Amino acid sequence: MISIRHIVKQYANHRALDDVSIEIEQGKVFGLLGPNGAGKTSLIRIINQITAPDSGEVLFNGEPLNQVHINRIGYLPEERGLYKKMEIGEQILYLARLKGLSKAEAQKRAKYWFEKLEIQGWWNKKIEELSKGMQQKAQFVATVLHEPELLILDEPFSGFDPVNAETIKNEILELNKKGATIIFSTHRMESVEELCDSIALLNLSHKILDGKVKTIRNSYRNGTYVLEYEGEQVRMPGAAPFAILKETSHDTHQQMILKINAGSKVNDVLQYMLPLASINKLEEVVPTMNEIFIQKVGGATSSNQ
Repeated sequence: MISIRHIVKQYANHRALDDVSIEIEQGKVFGLLGPNGAGKTSLIRIINQITAPDSGEVLFNGEPLNQVHINRIGYLPEERGLYKKMEIGEQILYLARLKGLSKAEAQKRAKYWFEKLEIQGWWNKKIEELSKGMQQKAQFVATVLHEPELLILDEPFSGFDPVNAETIKNEILELNKKGATIIFSTHRMESVEELCDSIALLNLSHKILDGKVKTIRNSYRNGTYVLEYEGEQVRMPGAAPFAILKETSHDTHQQMILKINAGSKVNDVLQYMLPLASINKLEEVVPTMNEIFIQKVGGATSSNQ
């Protein structure tokens, strides 16, 4: 749906994006990741046509991105942008009209979402009267009311308690099931693994990793396993087909983090351990996206975009 090709963006002496290319499939949830200052916000602003790239291009369903695509995009910024002195209902209708909805259709859809999120009593309240989490619910409604084909969500769970975060997560997944393509920018790696089909990781203005989440995690497998067995800690006779990285004793069982030696297999570990102990679990440790993020980005820092 979105093809980002060789984008460069310069602000005075700071290059925010340096030859960044990304492909985002239609109907998928795409994670745009990176530390502060990586270039994520600059790229989101370009897709939303708030700013333009210095070079490169963005295609929307094969067409050069232009003004006609604006109404097909919904954008939830990290810094929420509703007018604090304006009543919520009036504001939602105003923003929906800007996206091309008739007043009657905007009212119909607003009523649906206010009931669905159980915020019917907020219609005549002003934004400044609400908590941060409540404000974000209102902003979410404003973002999705015109039923955009592309949703860009920048830290959508920021400020939510666990219950409301779960509610919004389920609504995002439901919108995706109905066909919306979603660009999801966040620092919460557990949300990435739960929601995203594919990701791109930016750091210091460059794309340093992209692909499907499952494929990326599998590519970082390194032969590490967790083994759990019952009873007391056993003594390991002879040469084991693995190296023990960590051992932990519990009341009823023992746990080891181990790395299988080169040339050995999982079956070799089982054949070695079965005569020694009753095995409860032998499970591969596949690196999380959080661990991969830290490994790729490390301690690198940069100024904010």
